[in-house]
Amino acid sequence: MLRRTLAKGAVALTTAGIVGAGQAVAQQAPVEIQFWHGLTQPLGGMLEQVAADFNASQQRYRINATYRGGYGETMVAAIAAFRANNAPHIVQMFEVGTATMMAATRATKPVWELLQQAGVKIDFDDVLAGVRGYYSLPDGRMASMPFNSSTSVAFYNKDMFRKAGLDPEQFPKTWPAVAEAARKLKAAGIANPMTTSWPTWLMVEQFSAIHDIPLATKGNGFGGLDTELAINNPLMVRHMQNLIDWHKEGIFRYGGRDSAADGMLPAGECAMTFASSGTRARIKKEARFEWGTAMLPYYDDVPKAPLNSIIGGASLWAMNKGASTGRSNAEWKGIAEFFAWLAKPDVAAKWHTDTGYLPLTRSGYERVKASGFYKENVGADIPIEQMLRGGGTLTENSRGIRLGGFAEIRNIIQEEMEKAFQGQQDAKTLLENATRRGNVVLRNFERANRNG
Repeated sequence: MLRRTLAKGAVALTTAGIVGAGQAVAQQAPVEIQFWHGLTQPLGGMLEQVAADFNASQQRYRINATYRGGYGETMVAAIAAFRANNAPHIVQMFEVGTATMMAATRATKPVWELLQQAGVKIDFDDVLAGVRGYYSLPDGRMASMPFNSSTSVAFYNKDMFRKAGLDPEQFPKTWPAVAEAARKLKAAGIANPMTTSWPTWLMVEQFSAIHDIPLATKGNGFGGLDTELAINNPLMVRHMQNLIDWHKEGIFRYGGRDSAADGMLPAGECAMTFASSGTRARIKKEARFEWGTAMLPYYDDVPKAPLNSIIGGASLWAMNKGASTGRSNAEWKGIAEFFAWLAKPDVAAKWHTDTGYLPLTRSGYERVKASGFYKENVGADIPIEQMLRGGGTLTENSRGIRLGGFAEIRNIIQEEMEKAFQGQQDAKTLLENATRRGNVVLRNFERANRNG
């Protein structure tokens, strides 16, 4: 009887010990990972939901995703935080900040090194080639984690097309045809026939890639820091002068810098816009009319045109806390596990279908294709088809851009475009000034980073 009682007591103590240990594990606080992003709503909320889904999938790490202003503001805030030894673990950086982040070797940990240290694997061969190449080092190793990669496309109001007697199922393929459609829209009483978001990305960077002309020397900066702008060329002068003339004619309206014009089409304020494919989520949510998606127009008298468009959007960078403050192995591991989560086919597929951004991986794209999503959502695959336009073989001019200080250069080009739209200068002067001022930025960046 005594033995039986002692045995029961031992079992009870053992059980209590197991329960207690389990509670201790359950109550152990997860490793907190701070993630600063630059996406406004509704995309920002969708991104934060991705982080929440990762948190729900496991208990070891907690990603705290917070909006820190636009891309430029987020970049400035992250750099300031690093200098104060309080940088976020992860920062979302727009694609034109890639060269700047690559040069910030003390502030960032390259993804290849992060994954190696953490013992986590990601199949980057599965990542779309045009995306992978943009964020990789010259030897092919990944510098940052591709995430919300977009390209730019045309969106248009089919109801306004009908009003103007245009075929709502046929968006004009060439720039001259776009101008003619815009004139018909204006004649039908449409006050703003055409606008653009991200004026430099669309009308300079994408334009150059599609027409296979260089944006800068040294393979658009991939070949070294001693690069110079090449935008002052006859085709770019021709296109810029057309935009200036169309603005004066009233068939094109300058909608402001960066993403300022994103809301015009969904609000019914314009008939055609050129914008990030990621704008699809906003248009789908806000538009109260039938709308369509199309590939970017081109000049059909230019040899090789049209080639593929290039990516935009952003990638994710793993950051050191500060110059004098490191991270724990658990923190690095948490960052790596989150990046691996983003590369999962189901996660990549959902992000693509929800937002309009490109699917991160080929397997994610195939999953979406097999689901019938593209048949039910006509036009959702146009950004991918456009990335493969011209046979899908990237040229030196269509693989992307890697220029230091390029966010500043974009602002310079936008300033010069604004002067032209205000009647202060023609296209040739615009591009001469932008080239001269932009090259000063490039030389300053080269001097500051020549020795790494």
